[in-house]
Order: sequence, then structure tokens, then C-alpha cells
Amino acid sequence: MSNEFVNQAPLIPLQSIELPDELGLKKEQGKVRDVFIVGEDIILLGATDRLSAFDRQVGLVPNRGQILTELSAWWFEKTKDIIPNHMLEVIDPNVMAVKKCERIGLEMIVRAHLTGSTSTSNWKRYQDGIRQFGLVTLPDGMKKNEILPYIIVDPTTKAAVGHDENMSQEEIINSGIVSSSEYDRLVGISRALFARGRRIADEAGLILVDTKYEFGRDLETNELVLIDEVHTPDSSRYWKKDTYDERLRNGQEQDIYDKEFVRLWLVYQGYKGEGPSPVIPDDIVTEARARYIYTYEQLTRSKFAPALGDRKQEIAANIRSWLANKHGR
Repeated sequence: MSNEFVNQAPLIPLQSIELPDELGLKKEQGKVRDVFIVGEDIILLGATDRLSAFDRQVGLVPNRGQILTELSAWWFEKTKDIIPNHMLEVIDPNVMAVKKCERIGLEMIVRAHLTGSTSTSNWKRYQDGIRQFGLVTLPDGMKKNEILPYIIVDPTTKAAVGHDENMSQEEIINSGIVSSSEYDRLVGISRALFARGRRIADEAGLILVDTKYEFGRDLETNELVLIDEVHTPDSSRYWKKDTYDERLRNGQEQDIYDKEFVRLWLVYQGYKGEGPSPVIPDDIVTEARARYIYTYEQLTRSKFAPALGDRKQEIAANIRSWLANKHGR
């Protein structure tokens, strides 16, 4: 595919976010985000251009972090009538200030198709003979990428280190992660969010195939809150709608507009998370970037404006200014 920004914007990825020690912010580093703690109730989520797959950092895709931040902010606004979220404000194209919440140790995966390349995907488990997914029993003989007879809510643990693991409703409740009534609420909210996402994606010429939602509890009210990111090309699978039927009939992979594009390239190289990852060539990086931008533009119906200049310095300056205005630092 082509995109006018592929050749216009400098392909200088943001590998990390560094702040001067004098700001006094504690830093925690995840696979994709650099997180800064502001007092007891605010967190700064800095999305870098680091790309993770199979629970490993595998490369860098320029402007990816900006897309994740801005698209999450867009979706938080589109879904705040369904459930409150932790977003306070976007203080830089790559940085979102959020309310600190008590994280619930689950990822609520919602699926509309039989697909995927990871060990927790429903397609891999289906290939292994599993037919029961939550309350849904799938028939034999289904093909990869087929639409499911029912939307499936398929939760996994939220692992701090290593791979996430699938858990049944009974296992989740018995573990004490959430109560039975709270689990039912999480399922209902996840279904409502997914229905909203599917409708908006459909209007944009895309299929929202599956996604993950993360939730927390408000530290003051104990109410459920949507956290992390929502409906981004990192947390979701998107396919092009107008090529879906033909590609399914022909047994082809779908036209992918999310992180799965890179994941499948890694799979074709024989990599599934064990050992050092292969170096992703420039043409794959460029194409991945273009597909992230396409998804952003189709959903928001606005042109993506890549942040230029020295991003590390600009991010530090924007955070410094925000701290001075909000906290007198």
C-alpha cells in the first residue's frame, strides 16, 4: 500500500523517553510504554515506537507510539458513555496523563473471528482440538479467519512477566481476581465496547476482528474504569472490509492493518518468541508504519500529522511545562 507520509516524515523512531533527574519522576519501563509516576494519583503513559510481539521487543516502527496515544484518546472519547476511563489529557503526541487506578489482573479479549498467530489465539487453540471458548462451543471444520457464530469473550491473565494465560470464568472467580458480579459487569462492558468499535470500524471500511480491554478500579470510588489503550492497532486486529470475502474464499491471509502484519512476518521467518528475534527489514517497517497510519486515518477520518523534530527533547519540554502548570514544579 502507499501513504503520503511514508516518504515525507523522517523515519527516526522513538526508542525511549528520558526525563531530567531534576523533575523527580520515577520511571517504569514496559515493552512499549515508558511510565512516569506523578505523585500518588497521576501516571504519565509515554508510548514509544518499540514494537513487541510474542511478549518480546522485536523492533521499532516510527510514529507508532504517537498513533497509539492519539488513537486511544480518540476512542476514549467515543466510549466514555459506556464506561469511564482513566484519561486526563494528552500532554504530548506520545504522552497521556491518566488517573492512577487499581489494575485488575485480567485482559478481557473479545473475538468475532477464528484467527490469530499467538499461543493464546482462538485459532491456535482450535487447531489443538479445543472447541469450548467461554460459553460458546465451536463446530468442527471451521477455517482460519471465519466469522464466529457468536461473539466470544475470552479472558487471559495479565502477566507482569512472561506469557498471558487463558482462564475460564470459574478459574477467574475462584482466584479472587474479581467477584462473580464484577466479572459479569466486565463481560457486559466488554461486549458493549466491542459492539461500538465494530460499528465505527465498519463505517470506516474496516473489520474490528478482535481486541483486548483492560480495567481498573477508581482509587476513590472503587468504580470500574477502562484503562491502558483501546481499539488501537496494537491491542486489536483490523482487516480491510471490502477484500474479506474474496480472501476467505481463496484461503488467503486477510488484508491486515495492525500489529499482526509484523507478527505474521516473524512467523514466516520461523520466529515465535524463542531466542533472539530476526531483524525486521526496512521495507517491512515502512509498510507496518503505513498500515498503522491507514487505520488511524480511516477510523478518525482525519489526516495523521506526524510529530517532527527532536522528539526526546520535545517530550521532555512538554512534560516539564505540564508539571509546572499543574503541579508548580
